[in-house]
Amino acid sequence: MKGRVLDGTALVMAPEDNVATALEDLDAGDRLADADPPVTVAEEVPFGHKVALADIAAGDPVRKYGEVIGEATEPIAAGEWVHTHNCESTRGRGDRAAEATADGPGGGESV
Repeated sequence: MKGRVLDGTALVMAPEDNVATALEDLDAGDRLADADPPVTVAEEVPFGHKVALADIAAGDPVRKYGEVIGEATEPIAAGEWVHTHNCESTRGRGDRAAEATADGPGGGESV
C-alpha cells in the first residue's frame, strides 16, 4: 500500500499532505499518535472522510495525494473534520483556470 497508515485508522498518502483519510469512523478524542506531531481527533470523522493533521488557515491549500485538492474556506484546527463545510474543491475548476489565465501574463485573454 502506498502512503502511511496512522495508528491503523487513517491514511496519509504523501509526506506533504495536511489531511489524512479515515480508514474507519473516527470519534472525538481518538488519537493519531503516529502523526508528526500527534493529533487528537476533535469531532466525529466518518469513514473515507478527511481529518486535518495540522492547523489550516482560511484560504490555505488542503493537500491530499501530495496535491492541492481544495482550499480552506475557514480556519481548520488540527484534528477537525475537513469536508464541504470548511473546504472548497479546487480540482476541475475551469472558472479558477480562467481567472488565473486572465490575471497572468498576456493581459486578460483566456485560452
